[in-house]
Amino acid sequence: MSGHGAAQPMTSAPCGPLTGTADVPGDKSISHRSFILGALCVGETRITGLLEGQDVLDTGRAMQAFGAQVIQHGAGDWSVHGVGVGGFGEPENIIDCGNSGTGVRLIMGAMATTPITATFTGDASLNGRPMGRVTDPMALFGAQAFGRAGGRLPMTIVGARDAVGVEYTVPMPSAQVKSAVLLAALNARGETRVIEREATRDHTERMLAGFGADIAVEDTGKDRVITLQGQPDLQPQTIAVPRDPSSAAFPVCAALIVEGSDVLVPGIGLNPTRAGLFTTLREMGADLTYENERVEGGEPVADLRARFSPDMKGIAVPPARAASMIDEYPILSIVAAFAEGVTDMQGVKELRVKESDRIDAMAKGLRAAGVTVDEGEDWWKITGMGPKGVPGGATAEARLDHRIAMSFLILGMGAQQAMAVDDAGPIATSFPIFQGLMGALGADLRPLDG
Repeated sequence: MSGHGAAQPMTSAPCGPLTGTADVPGDKSISHRSFILGALCVGETRITGLLEGQDVLDTGRAMQAFGAQVIQHGAGDWSVHGVGVGGFGEPENIIDCGNSGTGVRLIMGAMATTPITATFTGDASLNGRPMGRVTDPMALFGAQAFGRAGGRLPMTIVGARDAVGVEYTVPMPSAQVKSAVLLAALNARGETRVIEREATRDHTERMLAGFGADIAVEDTGKDRVITLQGQPDLQPQTIAVPRDPSSAAFPVCAALIVEGSDVLVPGIGLNPTRAGLFTTLREMGADLTYENERVEGGEPVADLRARFSPDMKGIAVPPARAASMIDEYPILSIVAAFAEGVTDMQGVKELRVKESDRIDAMAKGLRAAGVTVDEGEDWWKITGMGPKGVPGGATAEARLDHRIAMSFLILGMGAQQAMAVDDAGPIATSFPIFQGLMGALGADLRPLDG
């Protein structure tokens, strides 16, 4: 079953060259934060290019439940009339965050220092994921959390009254945890210091500064220290959301493994805390170039051109790069299967607690497709079979995980035989136009009777 209805099996057959322009949706991370920070201003924040996937729409509905007005004006064109820092009202009903770990964790942070109570739930996948990594630092502000065993949803958060700033060292490389603490700090008196041992995506810091927060970031050489002054008057903004590099990864990687392909993916955000996949692909020998490099809304942006790359080699991906590409390891493993030699991915234990255990899900699906995979708790290795070398001809379990489903559909495009997934429904959470976009490039994606 998908998170929002009956399972939707789909198959992807070997195809001819993928060619054309792939206009991928807006960045999911920035879209979530646009709704939340817009709700924490007084006045109208206008957003264009918003990703209208289920995850982001669930966050928009949550902001409405807390009292903000969220209005759609056209495709990707939205406005948020916010209630200000500390202005959230108590929701009348349970907040359903669907499949979105980012959404629920950021929203918990945003309300944790307001003296209201809210209950959160999600689909089967989200309700199986740990929330203690967020509720533990929220407790330092004085918030209380009451959930199922193991710190799992459904969960009720009782927000703190008169919260005071804290100092918190993030115990794992997680932009979600860091961002939740920073959002909680907005309504805490005084200064909050968040210390990262490893840098993670910095959209929250960039956007808080853009909205007028008093925030400073210092790289000490050992740690990354973020200092935020609480109780600011955030100012409404006009936000143009860049296109999502995590979504761009799928047409880019498909082009690299399908003979004769040449695909342009315009307007992709290349924030250095997000671009690790593209750096890795180029190190493997991918024919991937940046064109028309520019800065838009404070974020580096470029057009990506990807061409069929038959000479790619497996590499050891530096563990320090994991935080900048954690969501892209599933699709990287597909490319690795079509490269020559071994691709070694270390320091990736965060993949075990994503929408699914992504190491286990990808390992089982790749083995079913004829690929050799070795794995450990925080690492995995793919032995590549070269261009056209992957047999395919299997069905992979998506496990309610959009990135698993899309990754195996990409594999089918370059394999010897078609590849199927048992449920493509979760793809709508992040990339609702995936099937149509890939089909327009030349892919052969077809629903199966469930």
